[in-house]
Amino acid sequence: MTQPPVAPRIPVVHRLHGVERIDDYDWMRDPEAARENLVAERRHYAAETAHLAPFQQVLAAKMAGRTPETESSVSWRHGAFVYYTQIETGREFGDFCRKRDGSDGGSVLLDLDELATAGYVELGVREISPCGRFLAYSVDTSGEEVYELRFRDLETGEDLPDRVPGTYYTGAWSADSSSFFYTVVDDCYRPYEVRRHVLGQAEDAVVLTEADRRFEVTVEATRSGAYVVITATDRDTTEVWLIPAADPGAEPRSVRGRLPRVEYRVDHDAANDRLLVTTDDGWPEFRVLDGDQELFAPDAAERVYRTDCFAGHVVVSLRRGGDPLLRVLPLDGSEPWEIHPETTAGRIELVHNHVYDTAEIMIETGSYSEPTRWSAVNLATRERTVLKTAETPGYDPADYVSERHWAPAADGVLIPVTVVRRRDVPLDGTAPCLLYGYGAYEAVFDFVWDASLSVLLDEGVIFAHAHIRGGGEMGRAWWQAGRLSRKPTTFSDHVAVASWLEDKVSAIATRGLSAGGLLMAAVYGRRPWAAVIAEVPFVDVVTTMLDDSIPLTVNEWEEWGDPRKPEEFAWMYAYSPYDNIPETTTPLLVTGAVNDPRVLVREPAKWVAKLRTRGANVLFRVEVEDGGHSGPTGRYAHLDYEAEVYAYVLAALRGTP
Repeated sequence: MTQPPVAPRIPVVHRLHGVERIDDYDWMRDPEAARENLVAERRHYAAETAHLAPFQQVLAAKMAGRTPETESSVSWRHGAFVYYTQIETGREFGDFCRKRDGSDGGSVLLDLDELATAGYVELGVREISPCGRFLAYSVDTSGEEVYELRFRDLETGEDLPDRVPGTYYTGAWSADSSSFFYTVVDDCYRPYEVRRHVLGQAEDAVVLTEADRRFEVTVEATRSGAYVVITATDRDTTEVWLIPAADPGAEPRSVRGRLPRVEYRVDHDAANDRLLVTTDDGWPEFRVLDGDQELFAPDAAERVYRTDCFAGHVVVSLRRGGDPLLRVLPLDGSEPWEIHPETTAGRIELVHNHVYDTAEIMIETGSYSEPTRWSAVNLATRERTVLKTAETPGYDPADYVSERHWAPAADGVLIPVTVVRRRDVPLDGTAPCLLYGYGAYEAVFDFVWDASLSVLLDEGVIFAHAHIRGGGEMGRAWWQAGRLSRKPTTFSDHVAVASWLEDKVSAIATRGLSAGGLLMAAVYGRRPWAAVIAEVPFVDVVTTMLDDSIPLTVNEWEEWGDPRKPEEFAWMYAYSPYDNIPETTTPLLVTGAVNDPRVLVREPAKWVAKLRTRGANVLFRVEVEDGGHSGPTGRYAHLDYEAEVYAYVLAALRGTP
């Protein structure tokens, strides 16, 4: 065993609302000052896990064996072409391709491995122009989530000279393919402004600036192609503007203005030349309006998430009792009908539906145990045709099972729990378990088959996903019950699920990322875990939410609270993991990345250093070069990372760390 790094303690006193907080590691906010410590932590992690390297390699090889060496995605139509992605043997990222509808031969539009100059690449936007000649795409090669926007002439295969730095996700073309709308970020990585670039021109026009720092902006085109839609949103308020795509220089027109605590989204029903609005105004779980007329309102156990317009039909994405489904509303007045996942604890969503004037949509289904399947659904006949099922070499879905269970929380509320296991691994107390949790932002994490998880299941581990309050799986009220002053409910729910599992499994490790990393830190000392894996954890809650110069502070006050206010400071300080270090030697694996713009690396670094002063058994896997919030993006790099984590988890569950 090597000695862990000992970070210098340089006390800084923070005083607020009569509370004095001493921070010995405040100096880590300086990236240059902290770098030596981070490098030492990575070396220590490598030394302490060296004995697991052979097992990691075995796991990674098994995961790679479940991943086809050469693979093409399902294809989708857009204009005169069909588009698809493909990846070949040895490639990390693959290609974005197209071919003429009905032809056999295709051409590569983007080679992502070529773009990944330092082994990392992430696309922000990838938008084909209406004429089909140009591709707008944006690239991040560091993990910082700030993108350079580029334009490629697909007739020549060459990029245009036009390049725009400092952009973010989302974008939309004008109808004549001459202009592209995009967003830019401010010093806090907030997408605050929409601009319009005209191909071949140097100066871009400012279309809309959002001055309220609580709000972020996005821009997209309606499926009909008639409008460019700009949306400004904070946690529970939105405003939407429209620009006619045929008149890109027009002033944005607000649809319904901005009302506090009212959210809405719009889509264009071109056949009837009307806007359909999905809103929580007057209905907390959202409803669909045509002007002032109600087109659809969910039942008490349902939550509407989005509305998609097609010629002749509207498709509403919703959840009922936690389960996802699609409700089809024919516009000819005939009876609505529903599309469901094929499996228990499954998922269903609309994907690759770029064409408005169609009676056929594409859906994606699957579960933790069922590989992803893409199907075409004819909205007129209700016929469902499988287009493609993900290739999973060496994996037989019949050997695995996904189940939905309900665990009682401390207040008696039943928490949905998705349990995945091999069919020959019983839920009878003889097998260990990895429990996953998140529970924030009203986020919904649906169930995607994953090669790495399948290998963990083959090792005899049961996987459980706790859909705790603070998330969105059970609707808007579920989120409200786990945010702001009610945030501790998220933590107690997770512990309650673990308690429910106690007589059903032999040992429990637990894992969470980002806000889920906060969850891990909050429950770290609350029960005897076999191990805790806190990935890029948000742990210095009070300090971070007081610093409005960094990303995700001002626009996160509606989720966590504003510590400048005494009452909100009190509840945040009461659970902030950095301010409440437990006495425990439970094995703890923490991750972080120097380029992470969402959870700055100083948070996990400070927490690890402070934990060590209390004798914690902690390792810190920090990316000191490239890499962002969500880890490696290459397919083999991702599998290698998962193999590292699972080797640590399995060693802890088996008592051989």
